[in-house]
Amino acid sequence: MNIRADIPSSSPTLPPELRAWLGKERHLLIDGKWVPARSGKTFEVTDPATGEVIAKVAEGDKADVDLAVKAARRAFESGPWSKMSPSARGRLLHKIGDLILEHADELAALEAIDNGKPKNVAKAADVTLSADMFHYMSGWATKIEGKSIPISALAAPGSDFFSVTRPEPIGVVGQIIPWNFPLLMAAWKLAPALTTGCTVVLKIAEETPLSALRLGELLLEAGLPDGVVNIIAGFGETAGAALAGHPDVNKVAFTGSTEVGKLIVKAASHDLKRVSLELGGKSPNIILPDADLSLAIPGANAAIFFNHGQCCNAGSRLFVHRSIFDKVVDGIAAEASKIKLGHGLSEGTEMGPLVSSVQYERVNGYIAAGRDEGAKEIVCGGDVPNGKGYFVAPRILTDVNPSMKVVREEIFGPVLVATPFDEIDDALIAEANNSVYGLAAGVWGKDTGRAQQVAHKLRAGTVWVNCYHVFDAALPFGGYKQSGWGREMGQAVLSNYLETKAITTRLGSN
Repeated sequence: MNIRADIPSSSPTLPPELRAWLGKERHLLIDGKWVPARSGKTFEVTDPATGEVIAKVAEGDKADVDLAVKAARRAFESGPWSKMSPSARGRLLHKIGDLILEHADELAALEAIDNGKPKNVAKAADVTLSADMFHYMSGWATKIEGKSIPISALAAPGSDFFSVTRPEPIGVVGQIIPWNFPLLMAAWKLAPALTTGCTVVLKIAEETPLSALRLGELLLEAGLPDGVVNIIAGFGETAGAALAGHPDVNKVAFTGSTEVGKLIVKAASHDLKRVSLELGGKSPNIILPDADLSLAIPGANAAIFFNHGQCCNAGSRLFVHRSIFDKVVDGIAAEASKIKLGHGLSEGTEMGPLVSSVQYERVNGYIAAGRDEGAKEIVCGGDVPNGKGYFVAPRILTDVNPSMKVVREEIFGPVLVATPFDEIDDALIAEANNSVYGLAAGVWGKDTGRAQQVAHKLRAGTVWVNCYHVFDAALPFGGYKQSGWGREMGQAVLSNYLETKAITTRLGSN
């Protein structure tokens, strides 16, 4: 059963200035200028709530990537960026954060009409956290320090050596971001790279290019020198592949699916360029028998259904103690049934559409596969009539087992699989860890000592206890196993963009 929402045939009214902005063909940002693709090609951007075309964007490919990389190399080697002091870089980054907040309504509306997420959610989460990332990273620009290291093993008698480490920017960075949090993922990638002094070619998702292109305009308004950030809209198999394999790119940072992450690694392996990856997840969320259900039930609901389940860290595998299993499942179903589906710009919308027809078919395919394999399906959201948008009502699947596709594979949609357990033991931990992924996890229980014991045994880069989806620019985020390499955010992300040089000076001998 494919469920769609009844959405008007045209998007809700946009502010005139934003509608005018959308009415102009959006170009690529290369060397500080907005230019059409060398091929002259464009692609259409659609509103996933209506299927209507809302903009046309230049379609970059290998030729455009070459130009962008050359511009980034010039800016890194000989442009004003290479001569800018850390404090000046910090002030510029802080100004970018300020501009994001100044244009919060506009950026949130772009996310709503391009990605489909509710505008109020985009403004509160995506826009605010994007600005915070630039503000937080601006402080690190003056705090990237080396160390002096005493050496002794090879020092000749009577010799005196002085050894220091010097962190240096890695160089030109290719960054590839996904469509689920377009503005926020751009901020997560750009802010730390710029903080360290790198220059960037950013390849944005073809499904959702608009907010990143508008961010590019704000970067120029803030005074970012030409070529420091170049933005390419295009497709993964052309622009993305060209960037990942480009011989003059020193490092690739990618956020997206594990399958594409493996292709990125192969492309980068030819010249052994550095790679960081933030990939998929199938995160366990464990509700212990003593959990406060007034927190755990809405928390588990938000863990999977926030952003329409299009989160790599979504709590998509729910484990609940058998004594409270039915109560928890019924409670989550009741919470989910209250979620109002609608256009992201419509008043009161709490869940928008999936991002595209491809994603719509993918998610519905998984739901059908779950039914075919014997799962019991609970459809939440009431009677939703047919319409044009790519809407899928929240689902809970029970009577599942670890061999099912819906349990093993990342669905990336509003589909929760729920399993009861009997004991808090090694078998529970083993099942929670029984995944090729290790991005995130959740634990709910009043006995925080016991909850911490469970948390320590989970093989995941982020574990939330009695909460979920708590992010901060200061907190590192990334995964174990096939969920990626390296970390985003926090001090930890800086290592993605730095090389460490050791310098030893002989001071003389007696």
